[in-house]
Formats: sequence, structure tokens, C-alpha cells
Amino acid sequence: MSESSFLELKNVYKYFGDVKAVDNISISIKRGELVSFIGPSGCGKTTLLRTIGGFDKQDAGEIILDNQSIGSLPPEKRSTGMVFQNYALFPHMTVYENVSYGLKQMKVPKKEQHDRIREALSQVELGELGDRKPGELSGGQQQRVAIARCLVLQPKVLLLDEPLSNLDANLRIALREEIRKIKDKLDLTVIFVTHDQEEALSISDRIAVLNKGVIQQLDESDKVYNYPSNKFVSTFVGQANFFTGELHESGGERYLDTGTVPIPIKKLKEKPDDQPKPGEKMTVLVRPERIKINASSPLEGTITDIIYNGNFTRYFVEVEDYELKIDAFNTRDSKQYQTQDKIGIELPDSPHIIN
Repeated sequence: MSESSFLELKNVYKYFGDVKAVDNISISIKRGELVSFIGPSGCGKTTLLRTIGGFDKQDAGEIILDNQSIGSLPPEKRSTGMVFQNYALFPHMTVYENVSYGLKQMKVPKKEQHDRIREALSQVELGELGDRKPGELSGGQQQRVAIARCLVLQPKVLLLDEPLSNLDANLRIALREEIRKIKDKLDLTVIFVTHDQEEALSISDRIAVLNKGVIQQLDESDKVYNYPSNKFVSTFVGQANFFTGELHESGGERYLDTGTVPIPIKKLKEKPDDQPKPGEKMTVLVRPERIKINASSPLEGTITDIIYNGNFTRYFVEVEDYELKIDAFNTRDSKQYQTQDKIGIELPDSPHIIN
């Protein structure tokens, strides 16, 4: 275990019958880091979270937390706290009693219980609501009670299983900011499971993108978005335009010859010695917001559909035999186009190669 690693998984497998729900996963997570697990339904993200928490026992591999092997321990002995999607609060108990439940099971002295409960409720800004029952709280407040019930146990790792999925959009945004603040304030290590890519991008230090029980990419949020490791990651995280062709060079200028739309190429990779050679075939990714509408561009397309998204408008544009997605930010003076309008298109000269 490296010095920078606080939670480490080594070659972890989990089977359900013949299905590999978790397939040979090895990752290291630092103390105080927030890592999100994202992926489509059935990809293994919740199973992996439950395996870390001890609710599902791994079939092979090792789980190490703070230099202690915890893979064979029951959930209550792992120094992890789990917040479930439905919060799992006791409806007949007050907020105070819900938060105290785990401490009572651990037989913590009453005075210490009271001090820790008050501290936990204060950390989630519910100090004045200890006498209320869950049914008297909003969804966001119930979610914070569930977090407090974990924090009071002073876990080394907080495990969150889609904790915001039952909330409306504005409350989700507010509470993910609260989770981030609590994590920073307490220097908590947090693993956050979500199916919402925007949520993961905004809250995470790093993101693990899973598919079929395998981590496709584990990286910082901006790298997962801008430099996806493969086509699955690029389509699951964000929208994408793909161009496949052969790299050509003419008059010192490089371009990707797709057979119809030429893609200008200045820079493809960070390392100069790792640049592709003319004649190589490749697929490149261009995000919709990187394509500009430019009336003076010689490359033209026809708008076939429009989706208004508030701060930006997505245009679907037919260019030769491609349908491109183009995102244009909306400002007071930005021009609004209509379907069947012909527009000039400016492509970026540094697309990302997709393996």
C-alpha cells in the first residue's frame, strides 16, 4: 500500500451466479478524496460500493483501509458509513433518536452519545430539528439526517449510494455542494455512486467510469471529460461527435480525411514522440461546445433540429453524410437559428483520439 493510498482495492471480484458484477478491480483512493462511481444500470457501481462497505462479500481480492485488511469484517467493524438511496430512516423515531441508533448499538456512554449527536447534527445544519420525526422533514433534510447518522459513528470512509436521486433538480445541486463542504471540513474520504454524469463532474475529485463490472477510466473530472480513454467513456460522460478517417499532410498542414469532411489537425497528443504518422487511420472526438458557428467558414451545414437548454442551444446539423451536434451558449446578443438554416461551421484543430 503506497503512502498516498488510504483505501485500496486489490483484484476484487464479485459474482452473482455466472455474472461478474465486479471484475478484477484494483484502485487506490487518498485520504480526504471524493471519488464518484458512475456508469449505466447494471455496471457494478453499487455492488462495488456495497462490497467496500461489507454488505456484499467479495469472492476474491483484498480491501485495505488505513493499512488494515477489512475484506473479511462485517459492515459494523469496517469504519465505513453508508447512506442508502432511500435514506433508511426509522419513521417512528425522532431525528435525534435516528442519529443515536448506531451509538446505542455500540454501547457508547450516554454523555459521549449526546455530544457526538449534537456535533453531527450541527455538521449537517440540523441542530434545531432533533425533536422532529422524518415525516416532518423535507427530502433534503432527511438526506442530511442519513448523513448525520453516519458521521456520528466517525467513519473513515463515507459511502453514498445515489443519495440525491429522489430530490428535485435545484435541491440536488444545493445538497451536492453541502456534501462537498462537509467532506472538506471534516477531511472525509467519500465514495459517491450516481448515474448522473453532471453530478459526478461537479462534485468529484476523481471519477471511476464503470461498464460490465470493469473500470473503464479512473481520472480527474476534467480528464474524464476532455480525454476519455475509449468510446464508451466519451459517450457516457457528455455528448460527442466522432470522425473516422486517415491522417494526411499537405503543404505542412495536417488533416483527417474522412472521405467527406476534412478535420484540421494541429495537435493530437501531448507527447511529441507519440504523434500519429500520415497514413494512419484513427477516430477522433469533438465535443459539441468546441464546434463554432462561423459564417465565414467554407464548411457548411444545414440545421435539422434544435433543442433549447436554457444556457445553451443544441443544434443538430447535417454536413455531408454526418449529423453533428453543436452547442452554442445563449447570450442576449447571440443569434438564434431556425431549422433548415444553412450555417458555416468551424471545427477545432486539436481533437482527441479515441482508442
